[in-house]
Amino acid sequence: MTVAIPGPDPDPVAVEPSLPSGACDCHAHIFGPSDRFPYTEGRGYTPPDATLEMYLALHDRLGFDRGVVVQGNAHGYDNRAILDALARAPGRLRGVAITDGRVGEKELREWHDLGVRGLRFHVFHPDHRPDYVRGVGLDVFETFRKTMIDLGWHMQVWCDWRQFPELVDIFKSIAAEMPVIFDHMLCTEAALGPDHASFQALLRLVGDGDAWCKLSGACRVSTLYPDYPDAQPLHEALVRANPDNLVWGSDWPHPQFEADVMPNDGHLVNLFQDWTPDTDIRRRILVDNPARLYGF
Repeated sequence: MTVAIPGPDPDPVAVEPSLPSGACDCHAHIFGPSDRFPYTEGRGYTPPDATLEMYLALHDRLGFDRGVVVQGNAHGYDNRAILDALARAPGRLRGVAITDGRVGEKELREWHDLGVRGLRFHVFHPDHRPDYVRGVGLDVFETFRKTMIDLGWHMQVWCDWRQFPELVDIFKSIAAEMPVIFDHMLCTEAALGPDHASFQALLRLVGDGDAWCKLSGACRVSTLYPDYPDAQPLHEALVRANPDNLVWGSDWPHPQFEADVMPNDGHLVNLFQDWTPDTDIRRRILVDNPARLYGF
């Protein structure tokens, strides 16, 4: 049974200071319109439509020139919504897809021409909603490994922090062949703090240049709405480790948040700027690093 979820805050606060030219939101989702791109059977949630037009209007309001649309689990392995968005906003968007092996090299190359630059994989802990099926695991990655290398793509990973230590060597070996980037600061519970062993392992990978990380999901790793102060030390530790292997993402439209704790996208941008006071580092994370990773 799926659960209907609320949409994003429709009134983002003003971003101050304004973002540098070429700033990129590196993690967002497109949902629907559902009459054209139906949601998948067996999904864990049913979002309201979050269309390309809505996303670009948000960018115009916040000051982003570029974005990365990541396949949302409500659409399962049907990537048509993000492919349509890429086709209609060429040059402005890049994409990250999810597929279970039903597509071949020819289709991946067609996706590349539209702007797809990576595939997303999920690594769950056994206790993480065991009846909720979503995404694909590392076993599926092997199906696409060679083509991803040939296309210059990257591997994006949603990884439960509890599973990470036993997989570090695997990720490091993959990173020798293509960039590997972890979602949402490794989904580390902010209350654990940056000294936790799993997060320290992430810091070593990022610090050595063997992995990338998204400075996204402060609102997911912290329960302290709306400022998420316990997520700030995680953010700052990653910036200290290696700011050249970091990007930022909004996670718009914030699926599976209750309306009373729905993040405000303008506020999330302002928190990023507050937590990253060095203007040169902010520019690298918002502009230079995304250009390098996604090929803008």
